[in-house]
Amino acid sequence: MFDKKFVASVLSDVQVLYDAFPAECAFSIDTRTLQKGNIFIAFKGQQVDGHDYIAVALKKGASGLIINKEMQGSLASIDPEILKNKVILLVSNTYQALYKLAAKWRSKYKIPVVGITGSVGKTSTREIVTHILSLKGKKVVATGGNYSSLIGLSLSLLKMRDHHEIGIFELGISQRGDMSRAVDILKPTIAAITMIGHSHMEGLGSFQDIAIEKRLIFKDFKPGSIGIINGDQGVLARVGYSHPVLRFGLKSTNQIQARKVRVTGDRVSFILKLYKEKYDIHLRGCNEGRIVNALAAASICHILHIEDRFIVEGIQSARPFKSRFEFLPFKKGKGWLIDDCYNANPESVKAALSGLEQIKSKAQKVAVLGDMLELGVDSPFWHRQIGRFLRKTPSIKKVFLVGKWIKNAQDLIPESISVVHVEKAEEVLPLLKQFSQHELFLLVKGSRGVHLNVIVDALSERPLSFTAATKDSEVMVDEKFSDKQISM
Repeated sequence: MFDKKFVASVLSDVQVLYDAFPAECAFSIDTRTLQKGNIFIAFKGQQVDGHDYIAVALKKGASGLIINKEMQGSLASIDPEILKNKVILLVSNTYQALYKLAAKWRSKYKIPVVGITGSVGKTSTREIVTHILSLKGKKVVATGGNYSSLIGLSLSLLKMRDHHEIGIFELGISQRGDMSRAVDILKPTIAAITMIGHSHMEGLGSFQDIAIEKRLIFKDFKPGSIGIINGDQGVLARVGYSHPVLRFGLKSTNQIQARKVRVTGDRVSFILKLYKEKYDIHLRGCNEGRIVNALAAASICHILHIEDRFIVEGIQSARPFKSRFEFLPFKKGKGWLIDDCYNANPESVKAALSGLEQIKSKAQKVAVLGDMLELGVDSPFWHRQIGRFLRKTPSIKKVFLVGKWIKNAQDLIPESISVVHVEKAEEVLPLLKQFSQHELFLLVKGSRGVHLNVIVDALSERPLSFTAATKDSEVMVDEKFSDKQISM
């Protein structure tokens, strides 16, 4: 129970000004998404200070506040009659308080807890796993939305309750030390690495450094813990582990395999081999990267003792996650906009371009490619590689390059492809008018910081029935807060 006794056992320096703890605690760090009854945690971010929004949080019905001691003066303008019916906690550091509360809350539960990391496919794998478990009827608590930072992980863990049977959590990292801190909070009993790719190199270093950091997800394993790795990648497979490891991939040396992969129209098909059992699998969409997600999810669910029939059904019926090679109809015009602009690294951009190339259609194919951010000193090299890769996609006839780094690709793109470079995403919109009378497949791919979602929002429409995350696990985390420099 989240009460005064629990808080005092975790935060030795806490000051409890008012102790009207609600019977059921939920937490928010963003007044825009705060729900009535949430306890508002005020973070001092790089640009925005949550303490400036205390009055707003209370007006929206917050049941309490967790604030920094040095900001106690922020309460001076609040009517004491309002505060006395709340829980008000003063702490030395609200970031640290959240992490410690989440870690202690996690320790109360003995259910299987799965941690998922990787340079590509974390969120999609998590969504497939939660979908399979829902088909089985399991009660699951999971990371909400896209939020795999320490903040998102902590908020998600604080949603864990006695009725939950399994926890599924993403661990995203961008700096050295991030994984160790995340594992200290989560203590996973099962962990999976989907794939090692060239992402966040600015903060993590080389490809080998990224692999080393990702493998720290296994660092606190106890007897009985099982690791799951992409067995096709030598940087993961050729490592000695002190715990049992299940391998997935295309190679025959893996316990869980995809065999006889084929792309036909808008489907990817393959034979799923779960140890000795084989099943025909057909996935919606032509992005072969989904095979990795499907195999990782199958591996996790196999370790969780979920019957094969639920795994097979769940893999095939899982819906694509928002902005992950997601097909959206145009507001005006024929064809599809393929929204793949959640994020980008060299591996995911190549997979997206291959997916567009695989589409069998007489429609025109156009790609909008934005900068791949956080690649460090090798950023020019990796962007040039994208230019070279476009030689393998002859059906793509037009490419718009958006941003500073992606311009490095321009001189290496084959002459058969028409190329236009612009600085900002908004500049692409009027240039796309020439295609308005034609059937079109438009791929939009780049890092979030390039804001290619402007193009997606302007040209396409998302079905109202679309849900991006397990409702039981939704967590909203405002990206205006940064926890990169915070340590446990």
